[in-house]
Amino acid sequence: MKVLVIGSGGREHIIVKKLKESERVTEIFAAPGNGGIAEDATCVAIKDDALEELADFAQENGIDWTIVGPEVPLTKGVVNVFRNRNLKVFGPSEEAAIIEGSKDFAKAFMQNYQIPTAKYHTFSDVEKAKAIFVKKERQS
Repeated sequence: MKVLVIGSGGREHIIVKKLKESERVTEIFAAPGNGGIAEDATCVAIKDDALEELADFAQENGIDWTIVGPEVPLTKGVVNVFRNRNLKVFGPSEEAAIIEGSKDFAKAFMQNYQIPTAKYHTFSDVEKAKAIFVKKERQS
């Protein structure tokens, strides 16, 4: 089985190491990968947010499974792109990845469904944010 791992961090490095232990995995590619990953996989010079290019690579190289590590390609919809091309991919859809990619969305979701979470505030104005922190500091 040929596997493509998207990403270049420690998480992806460990995924590649574990894949290498499998007798079922015949070839591992990593995009973009890193020096450590290169010891166990073939690194491909494709950025992890170049979604169409990643899907092209998977199609052209007969990739059986793609595993996506980083948040950025997930929130940009890499899984959707792969699925639209009938490519096997492990990761949440763009719509589902928002809970990881947007802390504001995640907090609002938890609050809406009464899921316990720490208090939070969302700001789009720096001065309003400063005022809340000053107020909280005075209360301490």
